[in-house]
Amino acid sequence: MSESTIGKAPFGKTPDGRAVELYTLRNRNGMEAGILTFGGIVAFLKTPDRKGNFDDVVLGYDNLDGYVKDKAHFGGIIGRYGNRIAKGRFRLNGSVYSLATNNGDNHLHGGLKGFDKAVWMANPLTTPHGPVLQLSYLSKDGEEGFPGNLSVFASYALTNDNALHLDITARTDKHTICNLTNHSYFNLRREGDVLDHVVQIMAEKFTPTNAELIPTGELRSVTDTPFDFRQPTAIGARIDSDDTQIRATKGYDQNWVFDKSDGHLALVARVWDKTSGRYMEVWTTEPGMQFYTANCLDNGTVGKGGQKYQPRHGFCMEPQHFPDSPNQPHFPSVELKPGQQYQNTIIYKFSTE
Repeated sequence: MSESTIGKAPFGKTPDGRAVELYTLRNRNGMEAGILTFGGIVAFLKTPDRKGNFDDVVLGYDNLDGYVKDKAHFGGIIGRYGNRIAKGRFRLNGSVYSLATNNGDNHLHGGLKGFDKAVWMANPLTTPHGPVLQLSYLSKDGEEGFPGNLSVFASYALTNDNALHLDITARTDKHTICNLTNHSYFNLRREGDVLDHVVQIMAEKFTPTNAELIPTGELRSVTDTPFDFRQPTAIGARIDSDDTQIRATKGYDQNWVFDKSDGHLALVARVWDKTSGRYMEVWTTEPGMQFYTANCLDNGTVGKGGQKYQPRHGFCMEPQHFPDSPNQPHFPSVELKPGQQYQNTIIYKFSTE
């Protein structure tokens, strides 16, 4: 076993001239996570297969220009609001706030320049449990239309049990809304489609959506639907179902609802790839999770090593509050007030079978 380390290297400059660094976290088992100060992006995540060979299991680009131009949100911290807000509008304390409508008529993932396009401040640390990278960002009052100065702190830790921990906290000086997550695209086999990856999601309900992918407000049972992953099921087993929800999203792009107390850390999903033997667990404190099968990847998107990413070449598991929660009063609240602290813990833990 080697010692845990954390290193830093330049990764180019943004179009406005801001320097970006790549921090490489390495645990004592040789697993590595590359984190950019641009967007808090997980640029690479190298994990062993059943034979002990290390491969990168997240999609992305080889250079900063790729991430600057990227519209798929590869690997980034999503904010101020992850997922969709209907018509880009919400009411808070009697005031109506208007946001960018960057997804049809709706707001998506923080707007025209979300947190995944911002340059974060970094503070690297080494601990007995593994290397840690602390990131911080101030989202100013009115940024992308959201009220309040929001101070955000995101801590990535690569632990010696081969888990990537992301702890996100935030505080505000004005009543606002906040829903943050990570948008990494995983492929446990490293290349090709993910249709034979076996998934288990510990959820009995999901939030069905209308034609614009906005929740109808219903919490629907997964029983007898293509969204029932309570038992391990291949992603491709029902992805081409004639279900209206599946047809609308051209695959999976729905929010699953967990039967647990908000804020309680729990195991919510598992994924297994029989070819590599890689096994991934997802833990979170959030009440929901968006499971997305990269349906909107542009045919021919050139990623790492010249790979041409296609739809269904990756999957995202984004623990978060529900889409359009500001306009759905019976959904768990995303409101954040002065004196309160927002917190979301996400753990992606890897092993082999």
